[in-house]
Amino acid sequence: MTEFWLISAPGEKTCQQTWDKMMMTTTHSNNLSTNHKFNIPDLKVGTLDVLVGLSDEMAKLDSFVEGVVKKVAQYMADVLEDSRDKVQENLLANGVDLVTYVTRFQWDMAKYPIKQSLKNISEIISKQVAQIDNDLKARASAYNNLKGNLQNLERKNAGSLLTRSLADIVKKEDFVLDSEYLITMLVVVPKTGYADWQKCYETLSEMVVPRSTNLLFEDQDSGLFSVTLFRKAIDDFRHKARENKFTVRDFQYNEQEMNADKEEMTRLSTDKKKQFGPLVRWLKVNFSEAFIAWVHIKALRVFVESVLRYGLPVNFQAMLLQPNKKNIKKLREVLSELYKHLDSSASIIDATMDIPGLNLSQQEYYPYVYYKIDCNLLDFK
Repeated sequence: MTEFWLISAPGEKTCQQTWDKMMMTTTHSNNLSTNHKFNIPDLKVGTLDVLVGLSDEMAKLDSFVEGVVKKVAQYMADVLEDSRDKVQENLLANGVDLVTYVTRFQWDMAKYPIKQSLKNISEIISKQVAQIDNDLKARASAYNNLKGNLQNLERKNAGSLLTRSLADIVKKEDFVLDSEYLITMLVVVPKTGYADWQKCYETLSEMVVPRSTNLLFEDQDSGLFSVTLFRKAIDDFRHKARENKFTVRDFQYNEQEMNADKEEMTRLSTDKKKQFGPLVRWLKVNFSEAFIAWVHIKALRVFVESVLRYGLPVNFQAMLLQPNKKNIKKLREVLSELYKHLDSSASIIDATMDIPGLNLSQQEYYPYVYYKIDCNLLDFK
């Protein structure tokens, strides 16, 4: 399971005792979860007012950063297209897989100096992730435009003979060119109608050149035939062809236009290949940055919430539980039993009330501090 519960409980005589008790209850006796200590450094507490305000702000910041982390991950999957199975190995934090990063979490002192106030640290994270979000929008928009234009051209060169581009099918020698009186037209004939076409094309209108039809190309359903006639008979021929279920394609042989299309396709294809590598590298680096920022926010939230709930001096143990999938309900019950003494007011608090600093309306409420970290960030359609 890639879901973790980040919880905290007050230190008993020592924080180690809190940890030992938790291990006894959830792991040694019944294998409900795999547990890790979660190290939060000595952060600056500040005033109670600031903590209460921060608690609300951080709930919003947590959602925002989680959204950005998921967007970067999902876009990585979109960009990798056919190699989607490679996505997971590109979604790393600090060079390791997400589960390893979370279970061995160490605060990054260089990025988020703990001499700063909690508010400053949360602002550093907020700015950093907002920048990633803006960059992602710009890069995704440029790459998607390129990809969209290329797909449109590819679509023009695929599909049925009724709609696809004919530039890569026909050759100069298939046409009577530069004639004042004659013109070569292209007609799509269903495979079941080949015999009818051969029998009647010369008489569909006046002025069709006898024995001038050639089959130039076939797909699954139909064939593309050329036929030469006098220019003044075009409208009549088109009309009669339609009555016989033959489709005349609007096509003028123009070498320059056809070459321009081919060159555009080559250019777009080369551009896409050129941008692919740098884009994937950018996504890898910024996924890592955003994910690291997200776990630091969880750490900040645990710290703030623990001080608000358990009071000063700061004395709590943060713990990371990886629930055993079959025992989630049982684990909740055991934790509630273990920590129910922490919260005599739990029975009085109505979870629909919005109490600053408790965020009851946004999430489930437990007598211990609890946040979820879900490392499964991809939503494969």
